[in-house]
Amino acid sequence: MSEVHSEQLLAEVAALPSLPGVYRYFDAAGAVLYVGKARNLKRRVSSYFQKNHGGTRIGHMIGKIARMETTVVRSEAEALLLENNLIKTLKPRYNILFRDDKSYPYLKITGVRDRDGGDGLTPASIPRLAYYRGATDRRHRYYGPYPSAWAVKESIQLLQKVFKLRTCEDTVYGNRTRPCLLYQIKRCSGPCVGHVAPEAYAHDVANAEAFLRGETQQVLAELEGRMMQHAEQLEFEQAAELRNRMSALSRVLHQQSVEIVGDKDVDILAVKVQGGKACVNLAMVRGGRHLGDRAYFPAHVEDASLLQQEAMDDEAAQASPAVLAEGEAAAELAIETEGATTQPAADAAPSVERQVLEAFVAQHYIESPAPATLVLGEVVGRELIEAIAQHAGVRVTAVFQPRSQRRLWLEMAQKNADIQLARLLSEEGSQQARTRALVDALELAPDDLAQFRIECFDISHTAGEATQASCVVFEDHAMQNREYRRYNIDGITPGDDYAAMRQVLMRRYGKIAEAIAAEAQAPTPGDGGGADAPPGTVGARMPDLVLVDGGKGQVSMAREVFTELGLPLSLIVGVEKGEGRKVGLEELVFADGREKVYLGRDSAALMLVAQIRDEAHRFAITGMRAKRAKVRVGGSQLEDIPGVGPKRRARLLQRFGGIRGVAAASVEDLASVDGIARDLAEEIYRALH
Repeated sequence: MSEVHSEQLLAEVAALPSLPGVYRYFDAAGAVLYVGKARNLKRRVSSYFQKNHGGTRIGHMIGKIARMETTVVRSEAEALLLENNLIKTLKPRYNILFRDDKSYPYLKITGVRDRDGGDGLTPASIPRLAYYRGATDRRHRYYGPYPSAWAVKESIQLLQKVFKLRTCEDTVYGNRTRPCLLYQIKRCSGPCVGHVAPEAYAHDVANAEAFLRGETQQVLAELEGRMMQHAEQLEFEQAAELRNRMSALSRVLHQQSVEIVGDKDVDILAVKVQGGKACVNLAMVRGGRHLGDRAYFPAHVEDASLLQQEAMDDEAAQASPAVLAEGEAAAELAIETEGATTQPAADAAPSVERQVLEAFVAQHYIESPAPATLVLGEVVGRELIEAIAQHAGVRVTAVFQPRSQRRLWLEMAQKNADIQLARLLSEEGSQQARTRALVDALELAPDDLAQFRIECFDISHTAGEATQASCVVFEDHAMQNREYRRYNIDGITPGDDYAAMRQVLMRRYGKIAEAIAAEAQAPTPGDGGGADAPPGTVGARMPDLVLVDGGKGQVSMAREVFTELGLPLSLIVGVEKGEGRKVGLEELVFADGREKVYLGRDSAALMLVAQIRDEAHRFAITGMRAKRAKVRVGGSQLEDIPGVGPKRRARLLQRFGGIRGVAAASVEDLASVDGIARDLAEEIYRALH
């Protein structure tokens, strides 16, 4: 492979030190290809350039390397953390990459007890339960993270039933003169109106926090002591109340099987790899309670695993044991084995499952706090656990081949990983079938179906104001929301959708057309000179299909733009609504003179076109609303629906009690409102869903 690389690059490789560090490969355009770590930079990096990889995918990647950067660190732990920070930041093409779709939610207990001698009933001194997502601070107490919003809300409901803590906002709390409905249904003790003493409420808060920490037996003992104290003082109503709380808490503990588990905070990780795809299922136990799980699907599994396998072959003999042998001191190295099976050999090549799981552990716990115990479905490297513990500042114990309750948790997580990956593969098969159906219907012949790219445009405004155009992208059988773009449209007559379409198409494809023309006019190698690509076009390419949400008018405007730019008209397809604007009756309109095409109501191709068109419409609507940036009364979502004026909007809101009621109504319910025809009811239903 060395003949395809510059002498400068090979000299840099030869001059690398034999120290731990991180290396990055870049292609000629400056895009990062791969980020890796090594305990010996010289040996690891040299291995890529000394072998003949032929026409393999690894060889294809290595042939693209034009530049390299390295960073020397003090230890393998530092190398591992730096590697995964760079992976999350740079998102290389050939690394196993887990995308963080959203942050984890927490259960927050706000406020502190009044220590200034006040009456103890101010909002700040009466803590409340709250759902929270975001950065934490020291003013409040946070419990979690939880795998989903549902898990947080279920825990809040449980704490309300047992400990009766308030959940109302401080502004509501400070202005109440009588107890709310939660007090009536015994979900709150009514501190806002003095129905509970501050000291008793503080006891409830302390018990709730102890329960969240998993100190359930202490909570039961404290409740029992208070119950007996009230009984001795002949305060039987208060004693009965505490007895009911103990019964409710005991039922919860029985349902969660907490009484037989000593663990408090545990993450259970199971992995499944099949068909070039992978799923890591993360189940969370907090305070001894199983809170649910979340599935993660990494990108670049096949290429990354092959590349990592190739790189590690040369260092396998020097690799440290992955885990301790049975009987070694687990306390020192924070790794435990509960099973008695044979440990993998130190020089054993890591499986794809192990590579995926290690990538997840490294990338996930860089930003999320690591619990005290990790129950793992695959053996991971000892240095990885040490790095995570060092980063978190706490001792982390990794357990594989667990027993008892831990084994049941892992089996459940593994089953969920199997199910989630099977669902993904079936959905991808369906998506690929839709892409193939559309390609066949339009008689196209792409070189690679996975690289078939569609860009769709839509225009949105409110009576001509805040006009925005959206562009959404479909590629690799899925919507690529990272490549979505919005365009603010200015300098046109308000409400002129054709002028708006012309502007967005010129802005989207003008520079690309210039780059294509410059490339066509560029002299052949050896002639010298050559035109530079316009700025902002590096890596950009024309899509294989341009969808326009509209009929002949919008297609005609797109045809004018493409003719002016010298781009092929065969790329343009308009999505014209059918009779009554009903879904399933759309027709495709072509800019190159072909006859309209009706794909059929049940056509997989039409389903794909409708999905992309609706996504473009949704993206345009949300952008327009954000740009409008002014508060409106509850029916703002209705204002954007054609045919729904002030009178019809008022009737809908009055009939269903607000926008939520309208959104929950069926098409039949909407059509029953005076002035709302069946077609308009269907349009309203689609817009709100």
